[in-house]
Amino acid sequence: MTTQKDQTAASRRQFLTGAAVAATGAATLGFPAIVKAQGPITMRWQSTWPAKDIFHEYANDFAKKVNDMTGGALRIEVLPAGAVVPAFGLLDAVSKGTLDGGHGVLVYHYGKQNALALWGSGPAFGMDANMLLAWHKYGGGKELLNKLYASIGANVVSFPYGPMPTQPLGWFKKPITKAEDLKGLKFRTVGISIDVFTAMGAAVNALPGGEIVPAMDRGLLDAAEFNNATSDRILGFPDVSKVMMLQSYHQNAEQFEIMFNKAKFDALPGAMKSIIENAVEAASADMSWKAVDRYSKDHAELVAKDKVRMFKTPDSILQQQLSAYDAAAAKRKDNAMFNEIADSQKNFAARAVKWDLETNVSRAMAYRHYFAAKPAEKKA
Repeated sequence: MTTQKDQTAASRRQFLTGAAVAATGAATLGFPAIVKAQGPITMRWQSTWPAKDIFHEYANDFAKKVNDMTGGALRIEVLPAGAVVPAFGLLDAVSKGTLDGGHGVLVYHYGKQNALALWGSGPAFGMDANMLLAWHKYGGGKELLNKLYASIGANVVSFPYGPMPTQPLGWFKKPITKAEDLKGLKFRTVGISIDVFTAMGAAVNALPGGEIVPAMDRGLLDAAEFNNATSDRILGFPDVSKVMMLQSYHQNAEQFEIMFNKAKFDALPGAMKSIIENAVEAASADMSWKAVDRYSKDHAELVAKDKVRMFKTPDSILQQQLSAYDAAAAKRKDNAMFNEIADSQKNFAARAVKWDLETNVSRAMAYRHYFAAKPAEKKA
């Protein structure tokens, strides 16, 4: 005899079985179907970084997030700088389809349109890198970047991400105590910072990250800047210099760029595009957290193990950087895109930086309270 309890249990089993079948059917309509029908979609990428640099690690971190989140339906392989094209050739290679995508920084494309420097080199009107990303997403930057890339015929889909901490002034043979100390130095930088340091008297040479230390070792450069304690340490800066000048306005608000060939990206299923867009933001947060951990460790190791002497860049030099940047920007008055982007950033910064300065408490006071020391105040 079948009881009411037996009937209820049977109904429940039928419901669960049906739900499982429905779920399986729905799944086969998505990424597993792609894999089963044609195999995974594969993409060959290149970064603009040497394989040993933490920046290349960030590129692989993003690729792994996408590969994992799509269940292997999309597989991105990231090659290091120079594997297919030179670091500064990434935009052309992705645009033409020689590469399916890449990882770098917008300022490396400065030669194509110098307005791209506004996503990384310069004082950003007082914004830090995270604020600049906020402007990009919510203040009109995304639309302006699309317009800029269209104006130079770049067949790419770009995702700026990954806020970088303020970059050092650079590595020198001796401490820099005044702006005049920069005059005549053979110095490496990129983007509109080329104009800033040139105006301050340096003889500037733009080189990719992997070429800087060898150039310093051969005497082709007297001084250089790259990015952060970890990258600089990995790339060997302490082997060619023992003086690091901290804090600068030349690149205090930079971020990375994830770039896809537009035709390749547009051909992806809609759900896969959504995964990529969300993976960009997940990778951006993860990169910023990893940077705090790794950079702070290597910052300490530079002093303790590599015997590097660190000095805060004098305020007089920082002020002259701002003036030099203003002069460099004024020379671009005929570049409509440059001025449109700069005006948009300035309008956003006027309220965002004011809010930040008036809202957030000083970390220096708390640091002095707990550690009885004042950070970044050593004078040259």
